[in-house]
Amino acid sequence: MTKKVVVLGGGVAGMSAAHELVERGFAVEVYERRTQTGGKARSMGVPGTGKDGRPDLPGEHGFRFFPGFYRHLPDTLRRIPFGDQPTGVLANLVQATRFQVAAAGTDSPTFVGRFPTSLRELFEALKDAFGADLGIPDDELLYFVDRVFVILTSCQERRLAEYEKISWWDFIGAGTRSQAYQRYLAEGLTRSLVAMRAEVGSTRTVGDILIQLLLNVATPGDEADRVLCGPTSEVWLEPWFDYLRQRGVTFHLGTEVTGFHATQGRITEVALRDLAQGTTFFAAGDWFISALPVEVLAPLVTPEMKAADPSLGRLSKLHWEWMNGIQFYLREDVPLVHGHTIYADTPWALTSISQPQFWRQAVSRYGDGTVKGILSVDISDWTAPGILYGKPAMALSAEEVKNEVWAQVRRSLAGCPAAAGLNDANLVDWFLDPDILFPNPSQAVNLEPLLVNTAGSWENRPEAVTRLSNLLLASDFVRTYTDLATMEGANEAARRAVNAILAAEHSSAPRCELWPLHEPDAFAPLRDYDWLRFEMGLPHGAI
Repeated sequence: MTKKVVVLGGGVAGMSAAHELVERGFAVEVYERRTQTGGKARSMGVPGTGKDGRPDLPGEHGFRFFPGFYRHLPDTLRRIPFGDQPTGVLANLVQATRFQVAAAGTDSPTFVGRFPTSLRELFEALKDAFGADLGIPDDELLYFVDRVFVILTSCQERRLAEYEKISWWDFIGAGTRSQAYQRYLAEGLTRSLVAMRAEVGSTRTVGDILIQLLLNVATPGDEADRVLCGPTSEVWLEPWFDYLRQRGVTFHLGTEVTGFHATQGRITEVALRDLAQGTTFFAAGDWFISALPVEVLAPLVTPEMKAADPSLGRLSKLHWEWMNGIQFYLREDVPLVHGHTIYADTPWALTSISQPQFWRQAVSRYGDGTVKGILSVDISDWTAPGILYGKPAMALSAEEVKNEVWAQVRRSLAGCPAAAGLNDANLVDWFLDPDILFPNPSQAVNLEPLLVNTAGSWENRPEAVTRLSNLLLASDFVRTYTDLATMEGANEAARRAVNAILAAEHSSAPRCELWPLHEPDAFAPLRDYDWLRFEMGLPHGAI
């Protein structure tokens, strides 16, 4: 008899679990609170902007970024049909070749974002490396490189036992170094690449991911920075949704999980509410996979569930922060750089990407046809005072947030000739992530915050397999190789949950493949040596 799996949540984790399950013959039902799948990854139309038969302008929670070290998610993208493309949706990823570091008083230098593929790119990389003056003293730059080398040559046991408990800020000694060191290497680099504050982020997590990103740039053939060739839902999530439905997955959209019923160490059913009808109903199944975000799942965990699996009771100890996006729609496109811009001196830790240069269809096909450029900006710090109003983003109105971000971006790019088009006359419209609700002047509410791997948080993160015999977890807070709240981490967690079901069912279906983070074999002897030192109770040390 076909076994039924109830998947709670239709974001990347839930859809990944449904994908792996339905391809292995399970009956799958997905329950999603929103009327659209994709979770934080989704894009959405800006209501009322489409004219003369054109679709609405595309908005989003925040821009998508697919680093080269991702293995799980690209494997799934390859298996989502898209037209006649032999590699499916995977072919919709486009390589970004450069990145920019913007700060007031500088010319906002750009850097090669991949291994040079030509003599010209090699020359540009060398010019970047030695020509940009960021004001970081040489001895401090060397110290930072040394800290990265320490991570690279440390065994996994030391990383988990020691570095997991230390903040990245403390590990790289940011508190006693120059403002430039703090701005560019501690704050800017960490916020933009790992999406967390250096002051709270686990050294194990930040160090491991930073190494992966640096290796992608330094390795010939690696695609370090990839973005989508169009709005996320259009070129990825909608084709995925269609494929899963065609394979037999049943989606219940606009349905909110309101409670679990557990007895004798097992989930018997989940309570759900149809948000359109306002009615409550229940869903039963052989297996349940929770792909809910931690801030949603934690309040739903019952005393019975905590008694069966104490790790579920520790979910409330995990930490999440805000990282949401705003889009600026421009009359004339302002590309800035063929990749991402890091605004290193902005109090709100901004990053952006000029999207049309990567899209296969002109932006003018959306809205009223006058928009040709979209600058998508992620706001990573909602608690720091801004430069216009002296208040944090969460204490402002939507209009004030827009004004503040626009001002911070323009101030940081004041010395960059390519940014001349970022002026009020060129700004047609803007759109702030609707996950931000504004009861201001009190305080805004974020419906979809981002999990942050704070120092010491590993012990409070559960495995995909719980001690409730038929409940699995598939979300970005689950312990994974990826160890970061990303689409990749969510996809890997889903694979782990599905593998657990396959094992319990003694299924002959192939297991979902899992990939550990790869580090150069050349450093393996040094990591082995460090393991010996760790076992002997000695600190990390050079040979």
